[in-house]
Amino acid sequence: MDNLIEIRDLRVTFAGAIDVVNGLDLDIAPGKTLCLVGESGCGKSVTAKAILQVIDHPGRVSGGSINLRQPDGSVLDIAKTKPTSPVMQHVRGGDIAMIHQEPMSFLSPLYTIGNQISEALMLHRKVGEKAARAEGIRMLEEVGMPDPARRYDSYTFQLSGGQRQRAMIAMALINKPRLLIADEPTTALDVTTQANILDLLARLQRDTGMGVLFITHDLGVVAEIADEVAVMYLGKIVERGPVREVLEHPKHPYTRGLLASMPRLDGDFKASLQAIRGMVPPPALRPAGCPFHPRCDWARADMCGHVQVLETELGHDHMVACHAYGPQAHKFDRVDRPVAAAAAAAAVKVREESAAPLLSVRDIKKHFPIRSGFFQRQTGAVRAVDAVSLDIFPGETLGLVGESGCGKSTLGQTIVGLHRADSGSMRFAEDDRPAVDLLAARGAEARRLRTDIRMIFQDPTGSLNPRMRVRNIIGEVLQVEGQLSDAEIEARVQALLAKVGLSPDYAQRYPHAFSGGQRQRIAIARALASDPRLVIADEAVSALDVSVQTQIINMMKALQAEMGLTYLFVSHDLGVIANISDRVAVMYAGRIVELGSTEEIFRNPQHPYTEALLAAIPGRGESAGGRIRLGGHVPDVAGRIEGCAFADRCPYALEACRQVRPELKGAGGHLDACIRSEELHLRPVASNETLVPA
Repeated sequence: MDNLIEIRDLRVTFAGAIDVVNGLDLDIAPGKTLCLVGESGCGKSVTAKAILQVIDHPGRVSGGSINLRQPDGSVLDIAKTKPTSPVMQHVRGGDIAMIHQEPMSFLSPLYTIGNQISEALMLHRKVGEKAARAEGIRMLEEVGMPDPARRYDSYTFQLSGGQRQRAMIAMALINKPRLLIADEPTTALDVTTQANILDLLARLQRDTGMGVLFITHDLGVVAEIADEVAVMYLGKIVERGPVREVLEHPKHPYTRGLLASMPRLDGDFKASLQAIRGMVPPPALRPAGCPFHPRCDWARADMCGHVQVLETELGHDHMVACHAYGPQAHKFDRVDRPVAAAAAAAAVKVREESAAPLLSVRDIKKHFPIRSGFFQRQTGAVRAVDAVSLDIFPGETLGLVGESGCGKSTLGQTIVGLHRADSGSMRFAEDDRPAVDLLAARGAEARRLRTDIRMIFQDPTGSLNPRMRVRNIIGEVLQVEGQLSDAEIEARVQALLAKVGLSPDYAQRYPHAFSGGQRQRIAIARALASDPRLVIADEAVSALDVSVQTQIINMMKALQAEMGLTYLFVSHDLGVIANISDRVAVMYAGRIVELGSTEEIFRNPQHPYTEALLAAIPGRGESAGGRIRLGGHVPDVAGRIEGCAFADRCPYALEACRQVRPELKGAGGHLDACIRSEELHLRPVASNETLVPA
């Protein structure tokens, strides 16, 4: 046995008879990275948990083998090993470690981060408490944790989402496992931190020979790190092979659909993205024959819906499970047709230069007090938003990007009224009245204005009341107005559900009965219930599968054209920003550092921070011209920042940059806050670049 892990005919069964993993074969070689990709509900995470024998009840491994090669050359069949046995306790955390997607579900709130990291070290390597602390702090520093010595003694609730993920990565890597299972480890991280984490995993892999099973829906990450890729659909591998072979020459219609769904950096930023139609069915309703045939453009009624599909070897270690490449291949017309788009986004009229802004923000500041001592006196302030000015025009989408902690979400929440600005003005243009300052509005006027500005939150699960039916979640927005009867509200709710692509029958259900993409559609329907003019979308698609993400983006574009909506789209995903935004604002340490059209920002960046963000996009291919990796972190906005806030991380910084605080300047709508922008020639995204090899 040459591989580190060999999985053969693995079956994982739930509720007695439902196979979530259905005859899976995988090999993981030492020192190599195998990426497992597919939509939510395909069985990727269940496969990972089966390798560690930590499947949630009532699931169980019902067949097949999971052979782990031991250091002495012997082979352990994990599938036949009792989950609670001492052997499996040694394997978990020692030989095999796992990074989970949701750190809050797997980090204890009762113990410090350092305690949880050192516990794993002392259990498996028998080191003392002092040595474990030093090693734990060093590992936190390795994964990019700011102020690692202090964070080592912090509790989970004291860390941001990205910091919790880094803590979990440190915990998994502390024992230098022979196999690392990474389940969407970078989903919650901004693009620069993600790039640094991927570099760290690659370096540890080179140093230790560690094998990696990397589960992700981001094909840009796959192109960046994978040696091999396996595409999974409804519990089975439908395509497998070397990464360049699969990404450059995809064969299975499902693989082709995933690639077509990826946001693109080449060509027309305004082109409608392509999405795979429909959704992954639950395993209990697995279609007969090829499980993908209800969503496939190549499907033949006389074969794909009832004949079991077999694997076909194509050469170069490339395998595909599709009738179009098997013994009956001559019956198929394999025209490389694009996957049908889920929604055709109508073209939005380009605003005229003379158009007045819908929202004009001037010198907005939002500081959060720092209090200490017995009497909780204010001893400082966190300058989350520090003198931000921008305009949002009717019918456009303004993208707001930046790293975690730069103030993006705080700015959006201040505009919508969840925070009250400390100073500045926000003038909102009403249809037939003079513009009104949102900060000065009171009473009925303020309530009316708030119906015109609505917000879509990042986590639809947390923002939807689990005790209310969908009808009531959406309907309560209409009830506040008090002008509609129950029958009118019911009709409006059903119309809104249809508008966002959901069946009106879903109004009877509770939020837990929906997938992540469906819950996000419900959140969008709720935001649209009051007929708003401005919608603030805070990371609205960041946690969704690439195919569902594309469906949501296309739907939001179509709704914008149909209803005349204006969007402020907050995201750390620059691929998404490129394909939905008319203009982009880049934010750093509470201030806007560059502002311009999408074309200008991506093709002609003027600020070094923008260049670094673009260079960190995973999967840009060889044309990216090398990587720019940012050291350090966004500066602590609780302290006073002299000069340019980015100076300590900027490769072009001069001494003057640390003394002069730059202001936004420029002409023609392209503004930047860099004193050297006119002399620097920064690296753009080339017009022929894609997020994966083309």
